[in-house]
Amino acid sequence: MKKRFMLVLLSALLVFVIAGCGGNQGTSKNTGNESSGNKTSKEGEFVFGYTSMTQNNPFFIVLEKSIREEVEKNGDKLITMNPAMDVSLQINQIEDMIAQGIDAIFLNPVDWEGIRPALVMLEEAGIPIINYDTEVKDFKYVTAYVGSDNKNAGRVAGEDLVKRYPDGGKIAVLDSPTMNSINDRIAGFMEAIEGKGFEVVAQQDAKGDLETALGITEDILQAHTDIIAIMGGNDPTALGALAAVKAANRTDIAIYGVDGSPDAKAAIAEGSPLVGTGAQSPIQIGKKSVEVAYKILNGEDYEKRIPVETFLINKDNVDEYGIKDWQ
Repeated sequence: MKKRFMLVLLSALLVFVIAGCGGNQGTSKNTGNESSGNKTSKEGEFVFGYTSMTQNNPFFIVLEKSIREEVEKNGDKLITMNPAMDVSLQINQIEDMIAQGIDAIFLNPVDWEGIRPALVMLEEAGIPIINYDTEVKDFKYVTAYVGSDNKNAGRVAGEDLVKRYPDGGKIAVLDSPTMNSINDRIAGFMEAIEGKGFEVVAQQDAKGDLETALGITEDILQAHTDIIAIMGGNDPTALGALAAVKAANRTDIAIYGVDGSPDAKAAIAEGSPLVGTGAQSPIQIGKKSVEVAYKILNGEDYEKRIPVETFLINKDNVDEYGIKDWQ
């Protein structure tokens, strides 16, 4: 009887041990699946930061949307910050994104020189920098750059001006020295008109802003009644100049911008003084930026510089590109 009781007890203990081992094995297997790097799990999600000089410019609104669509299509997350042309705020916002654990950042600087403290912080945190549209001055911190051929965007505007005014004339230039993309555009424009009889009688910082450009142009028109053209560093600048020219009833002045925005194309199509824009594609800049970001994070080969084509849109071809959307 005693022997039988001991056999029953040993059998019960054996069942308990086997059940316990089986339960532990199952738990271990589930944990392994959850931490396997599967992109559908929260732990495997890439988090990207996005910052532009301002989200008040339609160009950057479209560009951010392009990036967001590509990132979210992959099940990942995009954190967007808007410094609204304040470099100190941009640096603080980047610091916040680092604290939020971003894996990479899409960065367009308010000030190509002043952004350096943020670049240092990103490097120290080991976060890849995909610099887009406007190069930072301290390019050694940049992992990859994606942007339009800005010099060509200005050059095609200058070449068109030379065709319109083969004898040259007095012109005004509205630039923005803190934005290297605009610096490159103005450089390309100047190269195209060099030695062609043009005299720059006014060159001022419009900050890439429509309202600023409007006020500056009003003053230029009063001081220089004989100018024949105005070159704007981007389309908002050109549209500000256009508003001032129309208000002064100076429709004989040719205005150029850079972007290829729907508003600029609409102005060109209606035959306004805004006669040309060096067009770029924020959609393509966004897509190519995301493409190189994933290559970097996945340890794949990538190009350090990725150019995006620019070209002139004027009255001859504006219908081809349409006036409702970006190309």
